[in-house]
Amino acid sequence: MKILIADDSTVSRHLLESIVRKWGYEVVSTSDGNQAWEVLQRPDAPRLAILDWMMPGLTGPEVCKLVREKISDPYVYILLLTSRTQKEDVIEGMMAGADDYVVKPFDQQELNVRLRAGRRIVDLQQELMRAQAALRHQATHDALTGIQNRGKITEVLAARVDANAPLGVIMLDVDRFKSVNDAHGHAAGDAVLIAIAQRLARAIGEKDSLGRYGGEEFVIVSQREPEDLHQFAESLRELIASKPIEVTSLYLVVTASFGVASRDPSTPCPGHLILRSADEALYQAKHAGRNRVCVAPTPCLQEA
Repeated sequence: MKILIADDSTVSRHLLESIVRKWGYEVVSTSDGNQAWEVLQRPDAPRLAILDWMMPGLTGPEVCKLVREKISDPYVYILLLTSRTQKEDVIEGMMAGADDYVVKPFDQQELNVRLRAGRRIVDLQQELMRAQAALRHQATHDALTGIQNRGKITEVLAARVDANAPLGVIMLDVDRFKSVNDAHGHAAGDAVLIAIAQRLARAIGEKDSLGRYGGEEFVIVSQREPEDLHQFAESLRELIASKPIEVTSLYLVVTASFGVASRDPSTPCPGHLILRSADEALYQAKHAGRNRVCVAPTPCLQEA
């Protein structure tokens, strides 16, 4: 773990560097408060810091205050190094945002124990951040396929409605998916959905966003031009149909039907109407024989 040592005394700073390196820390050192604040703003900033109280530029408490005001995540655990022992001084340092303090001349064992306590807090906070990230991912991504879920992909669509760019939706549904489950079991059906999601995820570009809409339905929100979107949907249809999906010892030939809808750039159109148009075109593709792409009339023109 990295640790920042900020002390304008060369002797004190080198002594601290030598000690904490023996304890396994990677040291970043500075000789004034301004440099310390600069280091702590970096993306790879140390998570532990030992700051001398009195330094040129910013003082230790002033750096603490800036860190607490400007840097909330990830947490930086700060030890103030001071020769001040009055209760008022300690309160001042802690109120500025320090987590702990060590009095000069410091005892090595005491410093080691206090750094260990800080490291435990930093580690716990890192675990909490990972857990929060996992929860955010679970809230926005489909548990089976790993792509965005229905809530997230509709949120993406709503967010792009106001953008000054082309906007369209591709909706696809796996053909005769129930027969896969009936003939080979739900595990095989899950494997098919995962394989299709992976193929789609590899095929989409920067202008596209992919999500599982529900069951065997997938949605792509795209900022491609209408002509390009139709051609892109055709390429996705061929991608799914051209290569059997391997499920254990089986090779299943799977197809999908597609519905495509794009708005007219000059006509305001809410996302749910574009989505509804793509859904209607999808069902036209189903009724026309499956494994095909149908394009919906431009939504909202009649309403306009």
